[in-house]
Amino acid sequence: MSLWDDLESLVSAPSSFTAKPGERGTIKPIPNFNAGGDAKALKKAMRGLGTDEKTLIDILTHRSSAQRQLICEAYQKDTGKALVKDLKGETGGSFEEVLVALVTPPAVFDCHEVIQAIKGAGTTEKVLIEIFASRSNEQIKALSDAYFNEKKKTLIQDLKGEVSGDVSKVLLLLAEGKRAADTTVNMEKAKEDAKTLYNAGEKTFGTDESKFIEILCQRSISQLRQTLVEYKNISGKTLQQSIESEMSGNLEKLLVAIVKCVKSVPAYFAEQLYMSMKGGGTDEQTLTRIMVSRSEIDLMDIRAEFKKLYKYSLHSAIKSDLSDSYGECVNAICGGDD
Repeated sequence: MSLWDDLESLVSAPSSFTAKPGERGTIKPIPNFNAGGDAKALKKAMRGLGTDEKTLIDILTHRSSAQRQLICEAYQKDTGKALVKDLKGETGGSFEEVLVALVTPPAVFDCHEVIQAIKGAGTTEKVLIEIFASRSNEQIKALSDAYFNEKKKTLIQDLKGEVSGDVSKVLLLLAEGKRAADTTVNMEKAKEDAKTLYNAGEKTFGTDESKFIEILCQRSISQLRQTLVEYKNISGKTLQQSIESEMSGNLEKLLVAIVKCVKSVPAYFAEQLYMSMKGGGTDEQTLTRIMVSRSEIDLMDIRAEFKKLYKYSLHSAIKSDLSDSYGECVNAICGGDD
């Protein structure tokens, strides 16, 4: 039985959507923090010929995001230049990208990833799927605010122009960040929703996608977990299996990602990290995005799920897949072996 088919402990399992920031992350605020001292050390590391990459990694992977913002302010004050600009000038490639991600506030980083995904011809749905399926209402609101500050247009307006069909309906609902937030479960409602989903998919010829979209994008995580259990009782299959057999393309990928995140955000990200390093070549953008964006939320749990799923540690996967300063930086974010 795959991890995704096991619904036994689902209802009572903790959820990353409700975890307090900092509880399960690998990066925590450093005590006796001195923003001015760190800013000076960074300036020294980038002065003259060559760059002291070890100092950049040591400082930026051992300070919380809030502390890194204070370092940025101190650096600007001290040098008259933006830290992010100097990092870009002194480093390159994936190493530059991970350092820039670290000094960017989380909501702004998410915002930049979304802008990148919908820029130019074609849309990188993979990035939109990962971000919108896994973020909490608060994170989506913060992302939307950052988007408006930067583009002077709403995220919803721009998404409407970039995606279409049922995928668009799902993304727009998720981008509103209005998923029900209550943690109490209405058992009758869960049974009713499970029946509605069964009737809209497995039981009928053709699929009524609108029912899947409405229920999966709006019910609370606790409510959906109970619905997944009830669905299996009615159908004999998991909802994920039904979606995989009833739908295709990006709609299938998006709804499956939502179901996986309802079950376990850390397991979902462990799987995404594995895929980013599988086979020849590495998807550094995905790797950087997940490692940085989850570093203060649930990266400890992602590490545990990775080990459970693949029988080796995330640390060792990164070590064997990446080299140079980029690999050292990502492993420092990973924060240890399991």
